[in-house]
Amino acid sequence: MPYEEIKNVILEVNEKVLTESMVQNLIKQLPEAEQLSVLADMKDDYDDLAEAEQFGVVMSSVKRLKPRLTAILFRLQFEEQLNNIKPDVVSVTAACEELRQSQTFTQLLEIILLVGNYMNAGSRNAKAFGFSISYLCKLRDTKSADQKQTLLHFLADVCQEQYPQVMTFPDDLIHVEKASRVSAEMLHKSLEQMGKQLKNLDKELETFPPPQSERDLFKEKMSSFVVGAREQYEKLQLMHANMEKQYNDLGDFLVFDPRKLSVEEVFGDLNNFRNMFQQAVKENQKRRETEEKMKRAKLAKEKAEKDKEEKLKKNQLLDINSEGDETGIMDGLLEALQSGAAFRRKRGPRQAANRRAGNAVTAILAKELMQEDTPPSSKPPNNKSKQAEQKEQSPTEGAESLEDLLEDGPSRSH
Repeated sequence: MPYEEIKNVILEVNEKVLTESMVQNLIKQLPEAEQLSVLADMKDDYDDLAEAEQFGVVMSSVKRLKPRLTAILFRLQFEEQLNNIKPDVVSVTAACEELRQSQTFTQLLEIILLVGNYMNAGSRNAKAFGFSISYLCKLRDTKSADQKQTLLHFLADVCQEQYPQVMTFPDDLIHVEKASRVSAEMLHKSLEQMGKQLKNLDKELETFPPPQSERDLFKEKMSSFVVGAREQYEKLQLMHANMEKQYNDLGDFLVFDPRKLSVEEVFGDLNNFRNMFQQAVKENQKRRETEEKMKRAKLAKEKAEKDKEEKLKKNQLLDINSEGDETGIMDGLLEALQSGAAFRRKRGPRQAANRRAGNAVTAILAKELMQEDTPPSSKPPNNKSKQAEQKEQSPTEGAESLEDLLEDGPSRSH
């Protein structure tokens, strides 16, 4: 960019070209007023000068260059400063109101005081009317006898079981986290700096010379800027004053000295306690789940052992019964041997038929022998004797051959 064009951009206060970094570098590299006067006297030897000196000669023609650049930089930075201060003021004010209006947080403080007095019963700290707000973060330092649980975990359990409405207090304190990052001291300094810059710009405009050319719009633009900036600054001052009042009221409500405890300390402790309480609730839930799993595993193990014992008893009973059956069989065999029943064979249907056939053959042979001994009679045999013979011969019907019967006969008679 040509040096003359840079000069005109400064005279016109052209914010489209002028950037914050550019103006900062110009102020940083700007020669002293005496050196600028010397360079201004060398404008006739412009072509013989070095590039940096030529630039200095052109810039020296701008009246009150440094105050101009300082005012332009303040204008470029004003909106950013405003956006940095206002959210912090709003966060602290909102956090103070939330703490005073939260019924759940107040009830939680009552429970903590009650538990503390119960634990300190009989000591010099018994029957306390209150406690320091910094004590909230120390609840985690008090542990149970088995070192597995802290006082904070106990309080979380008590609130969850008996005072469930208290569990919503973190939702009432949504601005506490942002307020914990605010430094009241830096906030105050930023406001003071902004007020000083506005005051200096007012004085500068009162004594500023008339425009040195048609392009010189510095006084016109900066005067309109100062009017709007002063209005915004005054509103910001009122907001800051209200924030300080709310903080003092919070000191009365929670009983602490606002002059000794800064905004950062108080809200830092409250935010830490809020996060610690939520973490304790999660840890309690995880512990309960772990205990429930262990309980289920223990019950399952006991059931498995019980089933195993029952199965073992059942198997032993079956073994005893089977041993009893074998003993009964052996007793039966011994009894059969002693009585001789073991040597008696049970005849089947064929054996019974063979026996009947053998008896029939014996009867026939006996009859024939008797006939040989008896003399022959002249009378013919009557029908009854014939029928008797037929009856005596009938058992042989259906029997085996005579040879078979004779072969079986000696064995039977034997």
